[in-house]
Amino acid sequence: MARVHAPVVVTVAALLAVAGCAREPGTAATQVSPARTTSCSYPAEGTPARAADPPQAADISAAGTATVTMSLDSSTIVLRLDRSGAPCAVNSFIHLAEQGYFNGTRCHRLSVTTAFYLECGDPTGTGTGGPGYRFAAELDGDATYPAGTVAMATSQGRNGSQFFIVTEDSDMPPRYTVIGTVDQAGLTAVRTVADKGAGADGRPRDRAELGSATMG
Repeated sequence: MARVHAPVVVTVAALLAVAGCAREPGTAATQVSPARTTSCSYPAEGTPARAADPPQAADISAAGTATVTMSLDSSTIVLRLDRSGAPCAVNSFIHLAEQGYFNGTRCHRLSVTTAFYLECGDPTGTGTGGPGYRFAAELDGDATYPAGTVAMATSQGRNGSQFFIVTEDSDMPPRYTVIGTVDQAGLTAVRTVADKGAGADGRPRDRAELGSATMG
């Protein structure tokens, strides 16, 4: 009798184990990974070059991308910002853009020799202005700066509002926080500014003025 019933007992146990582990239909497809967030610090520093509220510092998204569309002279440039690599810098940039901080500002520095970049983001147009706060650079030591890179103009390990767009592959040291890339049409527009060269003071000869920015 044992030989007859033993297989049946094992089979029933196995079925019960399978039934106990079974999931309701569709549950696997509805599982959602927890949102990635971080906290930032934006301590006040200096006088704002243009009135701007400091950005939110808590529960900052540290995943995904954001798109900012703005004009450069008569051209449209699209910036694709990557939150995963520099969430605090991207958060600040978007916050300033939404407040119109960059509207009507002229890019103030152009390098066409070794670094290859157009630097913008200072309403004073002098390279000394900022938003009235600073924040730490987000660096991993592996940053590279191919053409089309958008990065923060980091000074003494800190960022403000100034940023630059790389016009040609550059061998700059990895000291500048990368926040994203510019689209091909935008890169062409920046190269048009670069082609006209810089004056003795390093400013682009072209007007190189940023217009209003929109998100998405």
